Amino acid sequence: MESLVRGGTRWRRFAVVMVPSVAATAAIGVALAQGALAASFSVSGQQFKVTAKSLDGTGFEQYGALDVPSGKGPVPVAVSAFTDATIIGLCQSVVIPTPIGDVTLKLKAGPDADHAVVAHNLYIDLDQLDADATFTHINIGVAAGSTKYGPGIDNPKTTDPGSFAQEAEKAYLTDVQQTAWGTSAGTFKLSGLSLRLHMGSGKGVECY
Repeated sequence: MESLVRGGTRWRRFAVVMVPSVAATAAIGVALAQGALAASFSVSGQQFKVTAKSLDGTGFEQYGALDVPSGKGPVPVAVSAFTDATIIGLCQSVVIPTPIGDVTLKLKAGPDADHAVVAHNLYIDLDQLDADATFTHINIGVAAGSTKYGPGIDNPKTTDPGSFAQEAEKAYLTDVQQTAWGTSAGTFKLSGLSLRLHMGSGKGVECY
């Protein structure tokens, strides 16, 4: 059967593109807001943008690794890991190409200190990070995955042999901007969750 056409848009084809990712993200968002499940964010081999007013973490580790996004070959990433993290002003956005143009899916949470995002065993696979950062009791060049501060043996990534590594008892970052290939956490509670779809992409539509 031919898909219905309205205003030049084949809505069945549009639905096939949009519904799986939007429905899955919405369901995950509701469950995360209720603190109901572990979380894993990755979007069809695409990078996504993340900003935060502040991230206050304990048990920090960072090390080089290779990620394998869906439909792509290995890409080098810096994995930032936190045993526990409190995030204020979180924003995540991803651009989804569709037959009617780019659609940006934007998720916001943790609007203030009384309604912060709380994560346990948080891992972020990133390839760009800009922030102001303060580290407490930092060690550089240590063997990731065997340290006393970070998630350690719960580590879901394999450290790239010979790559850099560092750890710190605490890490405090403000004015965070980053691009990432994936985020995962043992638990991820999104207080004040807001999830919206926006036509278009770029500055003013995405998180930055």
